[in-house]
Amino acid sequence: MGERKTGQPEVLAPAGGRESLLAAVRCGADAVYFGAADFNARRNAENFSDGDFLEAVEYCRVRGVKVYVTLNTLVTDRERDRLLKTLRLIAESGADAVIVQDLGVASEVKRFCPSLPLHASTQTAVHNVSGAKELIKAGFERIVLARECSASEIKKICAETGAETEIFVHGAHCMSVSGMCYMSSAFGGRSGNRGLCAQPCRLNFNADGREYALSLKDMSLIDRLEEITAAGVSSLKIEGRMKRPEYVAAAVTAVKKRLAGGEADEKTLRDVFSRSGFTDGYFTGHRNLSMFGSRTKDDVTAAAAVLPALRNLYKDERACVPVDMRLEMTQTDSKLSVSDGVNAVEISGDIPQKALKAELSPELASRSLLKLGGTPYCCERVGCSLAAGYTLPVSSLNKMRREATEKLTELRASTDGHPFLSPEKTDILYRAPADTAAVRLRFEKLSQVPGETFLRSVGCAKIILPLREILKSSGLPDGIMRIACAEIPPFVGAGDEAETVRDLEKCRALGVKYALCENIGAVYMAKTANMLPVGGHMLNILNSAAAREYASLGVREITLSAEMSFAAMREFSSPVPFGFITYGHMPLMRFRCCPMQGKNGCGDCRGVRTLTDRRGDKMTVLCSDRRFSTLFNPVPLYTGNMRMPKSDFVTLYFTTETEEKCRGITELFMSRENAPFPKTSWMYDKELK
Repeated sequence: MGERKTGQPEVLAPAGGRESLLAAVRCGADAVYFGAADFNARRNAENFSDGDFLEAVEYCRVRGVKVYVTLNTLVTDRERDRLLKTLRLIAESGADAVIVQDLGVASEVKRFCPSLPLHASTQTAVHNVSGAKELIKAGFERIVLARECSASEIKKICAETGAETEIFVHGAHCMSVSGMCYMSSAFGGRSGNRGLCAQPCRLNFNADGREYALSLKDMSLIDRLEEITAAGVSSLKIEGRMKRPEYVAAAVTAVKKRLAGGEADEKTLRDVFSRSGFTDGYFTGHRNLSMFGSRTKDDVTAAAAVLPALRNLYKDERACVPVDMRLEMTQTDSKLSVSDGVNAVEISGDIPQKALKAELSPELASRSLLKLGGTPYCCERVGCSLAAGYTLPVSSLNKMRREATEKLTELRASTDGHPFLSPEKTDILYRAPADTAAVRLRFEKLSQVPGETFLRSVGCAKIILPLREILKSSGLPDGIMRIACAEIPPFVGAGDEAETVRDLEKCRALGVKYALCENIGAVYMAKTANMLPVGGHMLNILNSAAAREYASLGVREITLSAEMSFAAMREFSSPVPFGFITYGHMPLMRFRCCPMQGKNGCGDCRGVRTLTDRRGDKMTVLCSDRRFSTLFNPVPLYTGNMRMPKSDFVTLYFTTETEEKCRGITELFMSRENAPFPKTSWMYDKELK
């Protein structure tokens, strides 16, 4: 199997445990990604304890395989000490980079381990140029693009940012846009953003009679690698830290073979794991029902037949480190030098003997020295300088070879790691929240907005409307326009961001100063349009360091994650005003491939549909200009009767309610009365797992 060529993207493989690590490295991965015990987005994978973690990184370093450590979950303030302990371990290991979702975690990496490169997790939901540029500004060296990006969008991001980019080329799809799923958290308290996704989307949801309507097939772009390479992608990532080692072996082998110009064995890939086959729908832009599929009994049965052959792919050590060897033998001494181009060792051997029969020839010496089986080394060149008439026993040559390779392995394994700066006690910038929280009202449609008199009567400080709704109006009343905030769509494809910025500029010309940002790319677009960014709850701000990091990027106010408990909010500090959502049918998922479409696509859909879960509960799906759609929780969040923490503002989040209902719920909340309808407190009264 060919080695990586100059200009060719790296092959990046998952390693959920030790055997998967062996499978990845021995099948030719250029890099692997795995987590320590804490703070990684696959907490249910085998992962690596502290000692095993250091050994795993060392194993890869000896073999020239890069290690990217997944530090890619949201972190609470209470977990900061554990986070720093894990970060110190990663620094000590000398890992090549950390993959991060939480900008608070990123800020801690920059502060305590500044030489450790940052890679932005796919959970940061970068699907446009703006998002990539903002993360580069925040100190990231590589961006893992959202799975939902098309080929043209990937090419545009690569061309216009110059950033290192990484894309998934094989493995599972999330139904929701990366980083925007809260279903597992809402239904069972197991947050996907915290590495504990229970995959409720794989259950049997029904869309107008179509079963398993939230289950997508796995992606496979292995036949598209030439196009991906031409687009400028730096790294080809295989998903699967929860999957078996044989799957890792099959996927790495297929990608390496395709890059070398061969044909991948798609049947074996399908047999080892698939959900009714594969899809390339996001990449090609064919986001239709062909993308959906579920795991069947036949899929499970097919795996058993291919596992033995796949295990054979990684049962033996792979000779992947080229070395040069030189044997010098005089009449009085012998020595063997071995070099990998960076590290060099020299071993003294036995005293040569006068040859009674045949003298030691270069051919005979090479035959012994080239016996490198069981090691990660392959010899490219052997040089010999041998005294005529003398010889050495084969056992002496073998001993020198073993000692030299063992010593070279020790040198390759050694590292000073990354410097870790000792935590210092510093004054954290803190501002006390207001004594009384201001009330903000978020609406889906202009028709829901009550009149100015009502808004004044409840002391409404801001109304939030989708950008498209503000522009649809012929001009809101001045009193409303002064307190309006334009909500940037949470998903803006790379082909739509220029139009979005123009729309923001029109909005600014109407007198709207603030833009609500639910995504890192939206922050960049708001600033480009000379608007003041306000952080939405889908920025997933769960700790004080994240608040400070977003504030440093120009975000003026922040809405805390709905996965944050009230207890945590009481300990939270922020340099900018902050608040939380206190009412609303909360978004559970954002879809770029709508589950409500029919065989002919959107057809005559009016943009409001109903999905049914296995218990018969109805869930609303709202479409946004046929660019993305949103699934909402059927039971609304309501905290009016709870003891709420101090904050600068609270937001009532209206979606499908009528104007009359918006008024009634606002009045109910202002009176702090209990709700006369079914409600949920979401994660506010729980400790997040």
